[in-house]
Amino acid sequence: MIIDLHTHSNASDGTDSPSQLIANAIDAGIDILALTDHDTIAGWQEAEAALVSHPKGASLKLVLGSEISCQDRDGTSIHMLGLLFDPNFEPLMQEMEKTRENRLTRMERIVARLNESGIEITMAEVYSQKRDDATLGRPHLADALVARGHIANRDEAFATYLHNGSKFYINHYSPSPIDAIRLIKAAGGVSIIAHPLASRSGRKVEPEIFTELIEAGLDGIEVNHRDNAEDEKSLLLEIARQHNLVVTGSSDYHGTGKMNRLAEFTTSPEEWERLESRARERRVISK
Repeated sequence: MIIDLHTHSNASDGTDSPSQLIANAIDAGIDILALTDHDTIAGWQEAEAALVSHPKGASLKLVLGSEISCQDRDGTSIHMLGLLFDPNFEPLMQEMEKTRENRLTRMERIVARLNESGIEITMAEVYSQKRDDATLGRPHLADALVARGHIANRDEAFATYLHNGSKFYINHYSPSPIDAIRLIKAAGGVSIIAHPLASRSGRKVEPEIFTELIEAGLDGIEVNHRDNAEDEKSLLLEIARQHNLVVTGSSDYHGTGKMNRLAEFTTSPEEWERLESRARERRVISK
């Protein structure tokens, strides 16, 4: 059984539409797929409709969720995957909306910094790289820089201008990971910290933070991810085992926006069963 619990569509910063993502997952032989766009559930309805209408849709089960942007006390970026939560739980929906709104003002400030350094780009060009209801993010700015000819591709844009240590980087409002976990749990869902050490992408949290996250109700750790180095995977696996947390592996697929391939890392059926059992209700979508 092939289980991929972390993917993105163009409802945030992926390049596949939710329908295309479903079709690609079916073609890839995936059995269980989670759609986890950044701070939004905008792609849920289309993904579910695509699954039901696809002639081979019975081969795939769909897990709906979101990757929620968070920051710890030191401003370190932490991403929390929320799965199987109730989309009608207003406190969680309001928090994600607040984060999305703040992304707009943040993007305006990043664009201004680029312009001040002689890198010409406009907000209109950034907006042209996303669909109307998509969550605005740095990948859209990266695509605009590529289209303008400033850079060759998304990866180069992040390596040169948009990484967290860049002089152009600006934090945006987002909840603490503890608050995000509590909201996900209150909405009946399960929470997984995404690529938590991720030294290969420049994002790294201190292992000590796990104590607070576990106390808040953390359900799992995304251990197997291309941005976690091998020694980091070993450390994360040890933490998960010590605290009886679910171990997941995921692609973090973004379509053509990143090198990540669907199901390049996966979650075992046994760990998925443990994770799903922690949700308040069964919310997996099937044809």
